[in-house]
Amino acid sequence: MRITLTAGLTFAAVTPAFAAEGPFFSLANSDFVVLISFLLFVGVLVYFKVPGVIGGMLDKRAQQIKADLDEARTLREEAQTILATFERKQKEVQAQADKIVAAAKEEAARAADQAKMDLQESIARRVAAAEGQIASAEAAAVREVRDQAITVAISTAREVIAKGLTAQKANALIEDAIKDVDAKLH
Repeated sequence: MRITLTAGLTFAAVTPAFAAEGPFFSLANSDFVVLISFLLFVGVLVYFKVPGVIGGMLDKRAQQIKADLDEARTLREEAQTILATFERKQKEVQAQADKIVAAAKEEAARAADQAKMDLQESIARRVAAAEGQIASAEAAAVREVRDQAITVAISTAREVIAKGLTAQKANALIEDAIKDVDAKLH
């Protein structure tokens, strides 16, 4: 029934035949009809508790927004904490990387120095071995020359004995052989 009355009054307010005729408190005055329609509309809204429902919805929305803001604030603080942690870890990792690089450079320098020392020792050993081989070859050559000198002296002595040389000639031949050996040795 209320809806019919409200609809009828609204229809009366928009009908041009009733527009602004006569006194203000008359249904013929459109301003009065609009005022009555508005008051009835507000009354219907209040009767159905629409302002309370809208207020409750707004309160819920405000609480939701507040909760979202609190959650966002908490997430922001957590993100800042995590960022600070990652920055600290990144600095630590960078420091460790710098230490590793420095240690690798030092190790490389030590390895290069050790390689130089090993090379010098190897060269010294090879030179010593070569000198030893030269000395051994020289001693072998001296022995060979002495052996040949002895062989020559023995063969000369055989010849002298075989020819029946005198002792003076034999001594001269031995002295010549010794000189010959001495000349070959030096």
